[in-house]
Amino acid sequence: SLRDLCSALNIEYDDSMLRWEAGEHECDGPWSKWWYHNVWKSSGWNVGGDNDARQNSYRSVPPALLPTLRLSMPAYTFLQTLTISHKNRAVATPPSGKLYEDPRNEHVLVYVGAPGRTSGNIIPRDLAKISPFDSSVQGGDACWEGVRVYNGRIFHLDHHLNRLFRSAKALGFENVHSRKEITDAIFRVLAANGMRDGAHMRLTLTRGEKCTSSMNPYFNVYGTTLIILPEWKPTEGATTYDNEKGISLITAGACRRSPPSTLDNKIHHNNMIQNILPKIQANLAGAADSIMLDTEGFVSETNATNLFMVRYDNSQCCYEHNGLESTGEGDCSGAVLLTPTADHCLPGITRETVLILAKELEIKYEVRRVSLSEFYSADEVFTTGTMGELTPVTKIDGRVIGSGKKGVVTEQLQQAYKRSIETRLDWSTEIPPFC
Repeated sequence: SLRDLCSALNIEYDDSMLRWEAGEHECDGPWSKWWYHNVWKSSGWNVGGDNDARQNSYRSVPPALLPTLRLSMPAYTFLQTLTISHKNRAVATPPSGKLYEDPRNEHVLVYVGAPGRTSGNIIPRDLAKISPFDSSVQGGDACWEGVRVYNGRIFHLDHHLNRLFRSAKALGFENVHSRKEITDAIFRVLAANGMRDGAHMRLTLTRGEKCTSSMNPYFNVYGTTLIILPEWKPTEGATTYDNEKGISLITAGACRRSPPSTLDNKIHHNNMIQNILPKIQANLAGAADSIMLDTEGFVSETNATNLFMVRYDNSQCCYEHNGLESTGEGDCSGAVLLTPTADHCLPGITRETVLILAKELEIKYEVRRVSLSEFYSADEVFTTGTMGELTPVTKIDGRVIGSGKKGVVTEQLQQAYKRSIETRLDWSTEIPPFC
């Protein structure tokens, strides 16, 4: 308020400061003719709190002023980020009670650009923009990947880029960034942020900017748009899960996972309303996520992750029901690991890694259609995903799974996964040294 401003400047406040004579004043500077045009017509501030009594003016911008507008907008946008209204623009509070779980994320640098090194920019998150003509804005027309950074390496980067390019090809993208361009952009933005560990990146590749508003890809004439959003993000936190105590799931009633005849989920696309609606349902139910069923009622995945269950076929298999601690050790040779087929879901990269690790640990596994009742009666259930790795599930629709705690097989696979990050260097890509 004006009163607060006067106090900060040690100026005595007076109500007369809110009123003035209409018309020009001696103290007006040379730009006042343009800046104060409406002020000259007024005689004070609207102190009643109602809508501005002055009539709104809707002006045309003369083409001759467009160069000036282009030159002035970057400075104006930057100054806008320093205002109190910008800093207080959040209208809701995240579950953690903090806007930024890690305060470093408030000033993180992101990458946005079209193909060609000179077309991409690394800029602060609050200044990052994409065109309203971009296909991701016009129709959610994009594909994406989530990638994790551990100890100076990017885990399964090649797998993620392979899937990104497969999705882009399936969607018919043209004038696409090259693999080298994307990899170089990743390294550049990681270096700019000084990120070598404990980070997660969201890679988004859109069909690109259109020359006119249209659904037709013929108007995508500028090439794809690449967006890289890196954040300092732990595997367990406000935006992920609790990998020790576990999580609760519910069954989605809002949506079914679509078959390939409707929309093939093997395309890692940005049309995510089918995921968001079940997530809202889970939020309202106080659960972590929702289980998505396919059109015939079999379990497909959750709204965010792939699903696994464990069935104990050997009475000697150690688990909490027998009063034994879940230490990751013991005779679990009778355990069978099951995961739904990828007919109606994305065959996740972490899912694939778990199946490889299970084979190496000599844990029997099956990939087949699995019903919801099988998950209800499972001895262990866990989810898999790049963001949160392996997360135990302790309840589904209010039903306790197994002992209600993390199971032995889940623990074994969690530990094997963490070891693979540290030791399987052929599964990761080294980040070059930063200057």
